[in-house]
Amino acid sequence: MQKADTLQTIELSEGVEIHLRVAGPVPRALAYLIDVTHIILYYILIGIILGFVILPTLGPRVFGGLMLICIFFMNWFYFVFYEVGKKGATPGKRRMGLRVARPSGAPVSWSQAIVRNFLRMIDFLPAGYGVGLVTCLCTKRFQRLGDLAADTVVIYAAPERGQAALSFTPVSGMEGSGRAPGYALNREEQLALALFAERVPRFSPSRSEELATHASELTTSRGKEAVRELVGIARWIQESKSQ
Repeated sequence: MQKADTLQTIELSEGVEIHLRVAGPVPRALAYLIDVTHIILYYILIGIILGFVILPTLGPRVFGGLMLICIFFMNWFYFVFYEVGKKGATPGKRRMGLRVARPSGAPVSWSQAIVRNFLRMIDFLPAGYGVGLVTCLCTKRFQRLGDLAADTVVIYAAPERGQAALSFTPVSGMEGSGRAPGYALNREEQLALALFAERVPRFSPSRSEELATHASELTTSRGKEAVRELVGIARWIQESKSQ
């Protein structure tokens, strides 16, 4: 299934490259089917609760009206609610190891999640996500119309089994033990640090120091010492992952 997917190399504004494995139509379709199953189960659960609480007291009209409201919000906001969450994925996407992100790998915003999901109805046309499938197959990052409009991608949340996620070659002249960062770093920040540490030998000293300056919140110094601190933090992350 992953053979049809692509590994995208993206250069951030700081000059650091990150690698994202973009998910193709097959795992996305399986994730969608899992989510549809969840939605149906939610409908059944809501129907049972409203049937016991509302139907005997307020009658079938109120029961029917509340069911329609629940169906409306479930259809339009189920995916939005989960995709702006901490994991950036619906239960179906989490089951398939996927998440929704910006092309840089960063989490999506509320506006992006709303745009990509409100255009889902167009992607569904004429039936069975025909438009969305054609668009996915015609774009480099497997983006449907909703993704193109919202500038989002669906990527694998974790590296392939056996793939080193945060490894790098030690930098010559900067050996030594790593040090913990001053605050918790998310996965994208950890990966950016590992890639920076790996590429320091390829950069000129001035370029390395310039890039290290962008991480002023993480380091307490400037110039060559800032580069050394970033490499030390990257080494600490690598050591902690290997324990």
